[in-house]
This record gives sequence, structure tokens and C-alpha cells, in this order.
Amino acid sequence: MSHPVVRIENLRKSYGPIIALDGVSLEVEAGKIFGLLGPNGAGKTTTVKILTTLVRPDGGRVEISGTDVLKDPVKVRSLIGYVPQELTVDPYLTAREHLHYYADLYHLPAAIRASRIREALTLVGLAGHEDRRVRHFSGGMKKKLDLACGLIHRPPLIFLDEPSLGLDVQVRRDVWSYILRLKEQGTTVFLCTNYMDEAERLCDDVAIIDSGRIAVMGTPTALRSQLKRDVISVEIASFNEHQGEMLEALERAVSQLAIVQGTVKDGMQLKVYVESNEIALPQILESAATLTIPIHTITYSRPGLDEVFLHYTGHAFAEEKKNHG
Repeated sequence: MSHPVVRIENLRKSYGPIIALDGVSLEVEAGKIFGLLGPNGAGKTTTVKILTTLVRPDGGRVEISGTDVLKDPVKVRSLIGYVPQELTVDPYLTAREHLHYYADLYHLPAAIRASRIREALTLVGLAGHEDRRVRHFSGGMKKKLDLACGLIHRPPLIFLDEPSLGLDVQVRRDVWSYILRLKEQGTTVFLCTNYMDEAERLCDDVAIIDSGRIAVMGTPTALRSQLKRDVISVEIASFNEHQGEMLEALERAVSQLAIVQGTVKDGMQLKVYVESNEIALPQILESAATLTIPIHTITYSRPGLDEVFLHYTGHAFAEEKKNHG
């Protein structure tokens, strides 16, 4: 039986009075894209920094491909690639010079260095820009170069900490395509993100972390299906000053329906959680008509990972949390 590529048991880490990790345990299988999901400050970056030998934990056990991270960090570093949140590229070097520098760090033989650099530049869409100074690159191009540098030695495991943070839509899609190509090549990817759509699109397995603890783990499909409910979003017409009162009245009315499992107000929109949207939709519309509340839009959807987060943590996903990640 093969070992998981990543194994974490009861990992703990504090920064003074702040508990960053409070007994985290998880495993990552080879060849998978694994997503660690959570808001800022949940413990994602601290977990990755421990896995990549940059931070020592206060307790627990961490293994990469069967190698203890604390006992043999040098070997672990030879097995991994790491692309942090922050851009690390030097504005005064060219893309080619960056990759030569990382090739030296990873002791790549001279005979294969040039071909590896060409391959890495092509993979991230920077072929043709290899001799431009990075100060002339866009933010997206800099992130792509960071990714190329993390992969120049073809590590079997790569850690990506918020790889699409701050990127525009097209560049995000480019980065996603790059990550999927890594998987096709057999690379295991450990992805930290607070973008739920990113996790839904890319990840084979996910763990939701909140306040330093794992709330739930599984495949995105399995986690969504466990909720056994649909989400109906109701927005009432906003042509008078009584909109807020109308929304509250509608919430009280639909909460009495047997098929409704819960409600949440989101601005001037009401989210209604139901067992079946087909049965609930006409009942909600009837409740609104009885109260003479004008509906602007009504839509339904299957629960997403944001709904999974709400269900297992008891609060909505919030990106504004600040402390040690």
C-alpha cells in the first residue's frame, strides 16, 4: 500500500496568543489536486509554510512522500515546488535569467537546462518574452513567471498559495489551465485558495479549514450532495422605501413552509434553503402574492462550496478576516 504524498497528523502552531493551527490532520493522494479552502486567517498559509520547511510547528507530525519534514528538510525540499502568495520575481532580471537562477538552485544538469527553461516558459505562456526585463511585465505575467520558477525542477509535488489572487479573469483562467496541465503530467498539487469557484473547478478533494481547524473534507461533489437541499434566491422590486420591511415579512412567511429548511438575508435578497426547488418555487411565489410583495427576480441553484462552508462552520465565508494565515 502506497503512502499518501502528504500526511499531516494533529498539527499545531501558535503565534503568541493567536492559535493558527489547532490539531489539523489530513492526507493528500498522489496525482490529485487537493484544495485547502478557507478565509484569510484560517490557517492555510501557516500549513503550507510548515509543509515546505519554512516554519516549525509546535506539535504534530508532517510527512512528504513518507519523509518526515522536521527530521529531513533537505530531502523534502528536493521533492517539492512552492509558489507563495507574494510575487518573488526581481524586476531587473529577465525571465530567462530567473529560470537559470532557479535551475542553479535545484542543481539541474547543464545538458538539460536550456530545454527545461523553454518548456517552462511555453507551459505558462511566456515563450517569446524570455529576454524582457520583468519590470516591463504585467502582474499576471509576473505570477506566471513565479509559477514557472516553482516548476523548473519538475517536482512531484507543488504547493500553490493563492495562485490567482489579484489576477484578472483571463489570467486566472490561464493559471487554472496551467494547474490542470500539471495534473495531466502526474504532478500532485496542493492548492490554498479562498476562491470557491477555483476549488470547484480544479480540485479532486478539498478540506475546509476555519479558525485553525478542519471543518470537513471530501470531494466537492460529495460535500455539496450531503446538504440535500437547493437554494432559492428571491429579490423583491426596489421601488419604494418599504423594501426592507417587505423582505422581513416574506422571510417570516416562507419560514413557516414545511419544505423550507432555513433562510438567510443577503442585502435585499432572501436566500431560501429547500428540499426541492420544484415544489418550493410555487409556494414561495404564492406567499409573496398573498402579502402583495412584488418579486423582481427569483432563481434557484444547487448548493456550492460556500453553502458547504456555512453549513459546517455555522457562519458565512468571509474574506476580510485578518491575522496569521
